[in-house]
Amino acid sequence: MFEHKRIQQLEDFFLELSQRRSREVYFYRINCYTEEIGKFIRNYYEAARMAGVIIEGKISNPDEKNLSYYSEIMGMGFQMSPGFFSESLKRWLPRMNSRQRENVSSSMYDALERMVKAGKNENMLKNAYIKFMCWLYYRFERIVNSLGEEKIPKILYEGNVSSYELMILSILSNAGCDVVLLQYHGDQEYQKVDPGLVFSYEWKAADGKSFPKQYSLKKLREEIQAAWKKERLYGQKPEVSGCTNAWIEGKGLEDVQTAIAARGNDPKFFYNCYCRISGVWDKLTYVNDLFLFQQEIKNSKRNVVIADGPIPKPTMEEIGAIRRRNYNSQDQMIQDLSMNIQYAASPQLQRVMVKAFVDVMLMEAKKSDENLNRLTNKGVYLLCWLKRYQSQLFLNWRMPEVGCFLYLGCCQDDSEAMFFRFLARLPIDVVVFNPNLNRQCSLEDGLLYEIHYPDSLEVSQYPRENGDVQMGTAAYHAERELDTLMYQDSGIYRNRQYAKANAVTLKTMYEEIRLLWKEELKYRPNFSTVDDAVNMPVIFAKVSGVKEGQVSPYWASVKELITEDTFIIRSAPFLQPTTANPMKTYAAEFFKNGRLLREKIKAHPQYPYGYLREEVQEHMLDKLQLLIQQKMIRGTFENGTEYGIIALVLHLPKEIVRLLQRFDFTKKNPKLIYIHTTETMISLEDSILTAYLNLVGFDILFLVPTGYRNVEKYFNKELMEEHQIGDYMYDLQVPNLAHPPAGTRQRWRDKILKRGT
Repeated sequence: MFEHKRIQQLEDFFLELSQRRSREVYFYRINCYTEEIGKFIRNYYEAARMAGVIIEGKISNPDEKNLSYYSEIMGMGFQMSPGFFSESLKRWLPRMNSRQRENVSSSMYDALERMVKAGKNENMLKNAYIKFMCWLYYRFERIVNSLGEEKIPKILYEGNVSSYELMILSILSNAGCDVVLLQYHGDQEYQKVDPGLVFSYEWKAADGKSFPKQYSLKKLREEIQAAWKKERLYGQKPEVSGCTNAWIEGKGLEDVQTAIAARGNDPKFFYNCYCRISGVWDKLTYVNDLFLFQQEIKNSKRNVVIADGPIPKPTMEEIGAIRRRNYNSQDQMIQDLSMNIQYAASPQLQRVMVKAFVDVMLMEAKKSDENLNRLTNKGVYLLCWLKRYQSQLFLNWRMPEVGCFLYLGCCQDDSEAMFFRFLARLPIDVVVFNPNLNRQCSLEDGLLYEIHYPDSLEVSQYPRENGDVQMGTAAYHAERELDTLMYQDSGIYRNRQYAKANAVTLKTMYEEIRLLWKEELKYRPNFSTVDDAVNMPVIFAKVSGVKEGQVSPYWASVKELITEDTFIIRSAPFLQPTTANPMKTYAAEFFKNGRLLREKIKAHPQYPYGYLREEVQEHMLDKLQLLIQQKMIRGTFENGTEYGIIALVLHLPKEIVRLLQRFDFTKKNPKLIYIHTTETMISLEDSILTAYLNLVGFDILFLVPTGYRNVEKYFNKELMEEHQIGDYMYDLQVPNLAHPPAGTRQRWRDKILKRGT
């Protein structure tokens, strides 16, 4: 347990455990008042409010509901032993660690042992024990898991303490907690419950006087609240402010590397740099220069955060950790959100953060299109990002130290730009690198210093380690420039230039199908590229009947459609519910809250597509999500059909997967021809397959001589167009439609004989 020691000055209460002379805590009574004591009480009140317990008046005895709940959870058993107390605390207050439980149980045993020596019977001991347990849960649960930690929790008690209250305060103090008793009317009442003055010390001041009339914690709280209102949104203003860019020489990286002491010496300022460097100074050395730059910054013992754009959005857990409520006004919202900014290690820095937050929020509020709800969301994002990076940027921070935030990429998000404006008003150097001049950075700020270079370079990641440094030769960069000239907005496309694509189903005349079927996608109507994605015009059609009832020309026309990239289904159904599929067992694990769990899918040992190119895998999973999300298949989100969809897509035939692997979104796309000549119904699985392949970019053609209804039975909406071309015919036999092997040429003798037939 902890020892009770005397303090040398009131400020000793605010020393952390490692700064104290020994494993000690402080338990004091204050019976008089001075300005110094008043200042101490105010500061101690704040400390207890932040990480402790404030008691105004008596600690209420457990009521019937409290006792009933205790009995339900713990029973009414009692044993006078530290082991029993420790086991009970483990169930009752599970957030306590073993050391804290040991200290509290030992201290509680000592307190009850004193009652035994005072002649108290076992029933009285049991009642006292249950009272202590209820108080620990209902009144002190906030601090029990921080007892004895580096930042000692505080208890502030106002009034005359009772015997049992003194016992519980002593128990907590022995376990690692500071306690201050405010006794406005002197020590007489206290000495009745502690006649030997063994539990606490009295703080005596040479010039101490009686407490002012009407002095109370309630009044102190009102004064603090009035001061907050007086300071309005900023609260207590910081004593230091930023001197941003006024000291720089416009040398970019050299400015950032300038030693902090060489930037300026006015103690009222921290000297930081805020700049954006667009373009690159040398294509051959740029990446290596960035690597050496961040190494130099780290070697100077500065705190550094490196981020690649875009900055990941706050997670639901991060957003949930921000305290907020409904607001009626902008000022109310800003003031309340700013209360989330806490930095106990440095109140000065905390005030700088709050002021920067308020400044940036007010700037953002001036935008004409900002409503209260949107502004609140931006404020929450700002606070989430601050909490995410705060510990890295300000580890062991002291004035006039300045951290460093390096960002590689193009800022295209208002919230992200707002975050940079916020960081630049803190003791942080903020440097935005935008080497690709084809990307326009949207960050605007009056404080921002701009540096421009003429050359452009695509760099996807900031080089953090030696393995990240990849430098191109002069020939390599020349080729990239040629690529830009040839393949940007020219209608000419590099092999697999695009990693993302969206299918757009064409509505056509029947005769157009044959004309478009073998055309490259880039030559089809409505082809386009937008935001690094291809819009692919694809065919998804059903052809019913046989033209003029002529079977041989019908099959000949079908054979003409078959290419090297055509997958043919000759009879229905192709896939059945009974078809073996090992992914059915795992499908439910891969989908939650309407979203595919992509990382879990890819990490699963049965995942079948790990050998495909990464962009192909992402394309396939994108369209799987889309197929489910748009509820194209009947039963989706109604009877578990979504899990069947997942299982089927994760177990496609090998031939189809190979067609996807070699598919280039700007060139010829793969095909599926489904021939259905009988009354046998097409399966749900076949419907899922064709709907999915339509989304990934296949041309799909259903040939139905019978005119029967087939695949559309399982579609929620009209996905394909139907063409009626002639008479319905039944039980036709499908001939051999195999495409000749690639590279096979027709012999000249065959060509002549064919002409003569």
